[in-house]
Amino acid sequence: MSFIAKITPYLFAIICLVMLWKMLPDFNTVAMFIYYVRWYLVMILILVLLLIVAIWLHWHEMAPDFIYRIIPMDVLDRLSNLQVIEEAASQADKEAIIIDSARLNQDLQAKVIGQAQVCSDLSAQLRRRLAMMQRNKPVGVFLFAGPPGTGKTYLAKVLAKLLERKLLHFDMTQYAAGAFSASQLFGMTRGYVGSNTYGALTAGLRDFPKAVVLLDEIEKAHPDILKNFLTAWNDGFITEASDGKQISTSEAIFILTSNAATDALADLHQSIKDPDSLRSASVATLREQGFAPEVLNRIDRIFVFAPFSGLDIARIVALEIERMIKSYGLAVAGKGIDPAIIIEMMQRYKRMGHHASSRDVVRLLEESLADSLITARQNGYAVVKLQIEADSVVAIGVQ
Repeated sequence: MSFIAKITPYLFAIICLVMLWKMLPDFNTVAMFIYYVRWYLVMILILVLLLIVAIWLHWHEMAPDFIYRIIPMDVLDRLSNLQVIEEAASQADKEAIIIDSARLNQDLQAKVIGQAQVCSDLSAQLRRRLAMMQRNKPVGVFLFAGPPGTGKTYLAKVLAKLLERKLLHFDMTQYAAGAFSASQLFGMTRGYVGSNTYGALTAGLRDFPKAVVLLDEIEKAHPDILKNFLTAWNDGFITEASDGKQISTSEAIFILTSNAATDALADLHQSIKDPDSLRSASVATLREQGFAPEVLNRIDRIFVFAPFSGLDIARIVALEIERMIKSYGLAVAGKGIDPAIIIEMMQRYKRMGHHASSRDVVRLLEESLADSLITARQNGYAVVKLQIEADSVVAIGVQ
């Protein structure tokens, strides 16, 4: 750069200062200038005040929605058509997913005891539904019904892990209080305390659109919450209350569990073997128990869980014994668990009647084994064997 080019800005500033020097002391000139530009100054002052108000409203999240619509908040909104690009990107992400239903069924049955028919039917349903390219509703809305402690919640957790999907787990007994409960799931309306954060469900589906949504004991949910879920299942989206944004549910899997009509459903499972007939009878039974017809009509499939029997009880007893011993930092002796121990626990389980569940097995084992396991660990043993003493199962430390 030449010397002339470097000093040109400074020369220009000096010339301007010389030209204005004589005008500055002249009060009449200044007054005349203010007189002619007074309305411009008023307009500038109003704009500054409006800007301050707008900043205050935005800071307190009280600005009207139309302001957010007319002000471009995204570079794609300013330079292109954001909506078209979002739709194209969404379609590109919706690729068909082909799963091996036989492998999924096998993996589910390896983890979930006593529900072979449920695992088989669920695997087949998911294979068909995940393979669909175009979908404006959730992958599936499934109801797991049956006695407590038969693996309904556990199956949902295992399924999410096998499909490598995020599990969003909600205990619906905590959402029975109406409007406040709904705000916890779907967000708080703008202007109220808490409206600066998303609801638990809307935030979860925003971040993990392919999640498995587990709604435990759905019959306990408030009717207003069920209405929101009907929108999610029918229209393929839920609306976040804080900003009105629609969160897609078309890639999610919804699993509902229910302990309603336990005895009636158990009897149906024993008397009806055809899956379609069992589903129809189950729907009628659940409707009699107070399930909203519109909810039952939107459920894609009802899976009835069977009470445990026979070798299923033996498997549960063996697994729970192993789990309990490990939880105390101990191991089972090399020969494993004596069959007589398992048979003894099975007989105790059966004496409880058909209302017994896997949780009762855990309670039985805790009552029988916990004290002797603690004693074995205190005495420095790392390995134990089980034996029956005075009609009770106890753990004995071995070297």
